[in-house]
Amino acid sequence: MEDPSGNEVFMAEAVRLSFETMRGNKGAPFGCVVVKDGRIISRGFNSVLSSNDPTAHAEIVAIREACKVLHSYQLTGCTLYSSCEPCPMCLSAIYWARPDKVYFANTRHDAARIGFDDAFIYSEISQDARHRKIPFLQLEYPDAMKAFLEWEGKHNIKF
Repeated sequence: MEDPSGNEVFMAEAVRLSFETMRGNKGAPFGCVVVKDGRIISRGFNSVLSSNDPTAHAEIVAIREACKVLHSYQLTGCTLYSSCEPCPMCLSAIYWARPDKVYFANTRHDAARIGFDDAFIYSEISQDARHRKIPFLQLEYPDAMKAFLEWEGKHNIKF
C-alpha cells in the first residue's frame, strides 16, 4: 500500500529542485526525483541553460542518474515525482524507462502559461514526417537496414 505522506515528501523535493534550478539561473523551474523502495535514488533539475543541452530536462537527468544507480536501462519498481507534467520528450523517455508510476504537480497547461507550450510538439508528432514544420526526409541507405537485420539476429538481448 502506498504511503501518501511519502508522496508529499518526494514531491516537495522535486519542487525544491525546481526552485533551485530557477534561482540559480541553471535552467527553467522544473525538478524531478526517482524513488525506489521508499527512498530517493536520483534527482534531476532542468539544466538546459547552464549546459546548453536542450535534452537536459529534469526528468531526463533524473532517469539517466537512476539508471546508473540501478545498473539498468529500466526503472521497474520505481516512481517518478516531477514538479510538472512531462513534456513530449520526457514522456517518451519515461515510457522507454518503464517506471511503475509518475506523479506530477503542475500541468502542461500551467507550463504553457509561463512560456513552455508543448502543444506544437504534440501536434507535430501526429504528422506524417513529410508534413512536419522541420522537414524529415527519408534517405534510403542499404547498410542502415543491414544493421537492423543483424540486430534482429541477436538472441541474447532482452527488452
